Amino acid sequence: MLLVVLVGSLGFLTWSADRFIDAAATAAGRLGVSSLLIGIFVIGIGTSLPEMMVSALAAYEGSPGIALGNALGSNIANIGLILGITALIAPILLPQRILEREYRLLLLVTAGVALLMVNQHFSRLDGVVLLTGMVGVLIWLFIEAKRGHADMVQDAQLENPATAEQPMRILLFWLVGGLTVLLISSQGLVWSASGLARLIGVSELVIGLSIVAIGTSLPELAAGIASVRRGHNDLAIGNIIGSCIFNLLGVLGIAALVQPFSFSGVSLIRDYGIMVVFLLAILVLGRRFGQRGQLGRADAAILLGGYVIYQALLFLVGE
Repeated sequence: MLLVVLVGSLGFLTWSADRFIDAAATAAGRLGVSSLLIGIFVIGIGTSLPEMMVSALAAYEGSPGIALGNALGSNIANIGLILGITALIAPILLPQRILEREYRLLLLVTAGVALLMVNQHFSRLDGVVLLTGMVGVLIWLFIEAKRGHADMVQDAQLENPATAEQPMRILLFWLVGGLTVLLISSQGLVWSASGLARLIGVSELVIGLSIVAIGTSLPELAAGIASVRRGHNDLAIGNIIGSCIFNLLGVLGIAALVQPFSFSGVSLIRDYGIMVVFLLAILVLGRRFGQRGQLGRADAAILLGGYVIYQALLFLVGE
């Protein structure tokens, strides 16, 4: 029963997030909002919306392991699983401009969040700091995009053909309905994930780092595959980096603001450390053996292999 609710909640979570973002992007366009702002909203908020909702509810319901595991696990999945799968389909370019700006910003955010985690507690003040940082990144993205330098903003068509011609009342229905289903499916996901953790004898942190993180990262996988299929290979890495930034700032920030929570040193040393290793792997693999600025299929195999090993160790340890 728990597994059925879990799988169903993940499916509805992904579907409702897509419908909500599609309707929001189309409605904003009808109301005269610039495509630039819509693009920043979709990339900056849209793909991280499932993680934000699930972690906020998990923190509110007293399941901090799921809240923290979802944020860290989603970043690990973004690189090890999603970037690995995307690079298997087609080589991923690593433009120098991305490494000099967005990637450095990600490393800076990673270091800053680590400092907040040293005391093994996220307070509401920490949440305010993180969300302020997210707003700052959005403003920076807008300024860079105006200058033509924003690599994390998708330049492909933003409106879904299925919603482009729909009347405004239908779009409003999908906005309200999508958000409602998103809330309900998030609630079901947190409940079933907590129950499953107790049933199989592993911690909520492990469930958050694995099953929940993979499920809530499905929008990033869809965005990555869509980018390489349309020939925008360099955008795939930009979208992944953007998602990682907003997972750290937005997901953890909202969870801490909703309900302050504490966590064990395992999360900081093991899981945050593994996340940092995967982040650095982007640079190391992309520049190995003189193969400067590209992630090929061999690199993808290394990322996927590392992710599988990490997941296996998680369940072997059980905490």
